[in-house]
Amino acid sequence: MPAHMRRRSLLLAAAVTPVAAAAVPAEAAARGGPLVIGHRGAAGWRPEHTAASYAYAVQTGADWIEPDLVPTKDHVLVVRHENEISGTTDVAAHPEFADRRTTKTVDGRSVTGWFTEDFTLAELKTLRAVERLPQIRNRNTVFDGREEILTFQEVVDLARRLSRAHGRTVAVFPETKHPTYFRSIGLPLEPRLAAAIRRNRLGPRECVVQSFEPTSLKRMTGPGVPLWQALGTTGGPYDLVSAGDPTTYRDMMTPAGLAGIAEYADWIGPDKASVVAPDTGAPSALLGDAHAAGLKVGPYTFRAENQYLPAGLRRGTTGTDFGDAFAEYALHYRLGVDAVVTDFPDLAHLARIAV
Repeated sequence: MPAHMRRRSLLLAAAVTPVAAAAVPAEAAARGGPLVIGHRGAAGWRPEHTAASYAYAVQTGADWIEPDLVPTKDHVLVVRHENEISGTTDVAAHPEFADRRTTKTVDGRSVTGWFTEDFTLAELKTLRAVERLPQIRNRNTVFDGREEILTFQEVVDLARRLSRAHGRTVAVFPETKHPTYFRSIGLPLEPRLAAAIRRNRLGPRECVVQSFEPTSLKRMTGPGVPLWQALGTTGGPYDLVSAGDPTTYRDMMTPAGLAGIAEYADWIGPDKASVVAPDTGAPSALLGDAHAAGLKVGPYTFRAENQYLPAGLRRGTTGTDFGDAFAEYALHYRLGVDAVVTDFPDLAHLARIAV
């Protein structure tokens, strides 16, 4: 069978089931291309930020795994998409915590629910993780209730076990979530994260720190690991907004803005729509401008479901059907991105092999 047909057969097999992808070895030779970053693990196949999600991500090809960091009441860094946990845990089913439900203002938005900063670590450990997007990823709900909330230290330990098991270095890619908010309530993230990096002797190949807030990243220059400035599509970073600074994410993506980022960070993480226009498929100047400024580029978030894909790559009849995710990866790989942040690291890895 010709080589291109063998690659096509491999991709088609992986599209049918994640089990097929799990059997594909992550050869070191295939890792010369863009990095594959498991967004909250393998969130397309397992409830996010669980040990199973991270392990499956690495098993199927992820080079880095991403834990989002929020603090507990006793100031332990735990791993959740947000500090409000009603959508990612079974907290609502715990009558002993019913009186913890409240409304807070986080980054200028009113949010109602249960918040990690109102629980001790011991209390959070009594909860179990659930699928955050059950209407989109109903298949993942079979894993609801099976796993506990992890601390950042537990993710570091897991990454090292996975590194040994798979014979390659698996990096952790922590994101400081709502750092201005947490600093305002006396639970700053950066000192605890810096201490964990030093305590575990995490080097540049084992840890990269990410945030949407430049102030948070500048507080993380001491540990000596690479820094990643995440970029939104509208508005500006909340630390700047709260300080009255009018700088927007769009401003930060200009050549002048990128030069400013390069003074403290090594990477930018833009929304993939800022790299390739989803309506036309035309690449923007951002990738070239960032590389000219000496920055690496890792767009987010690549997913397989139609509702997250450009219209021309959608297949099937519903938003939850899988579209041609491989074509989207291939386009970004050929443009020269340095990494992709994805809910489906298995598909990203297989696409990397095929390009």
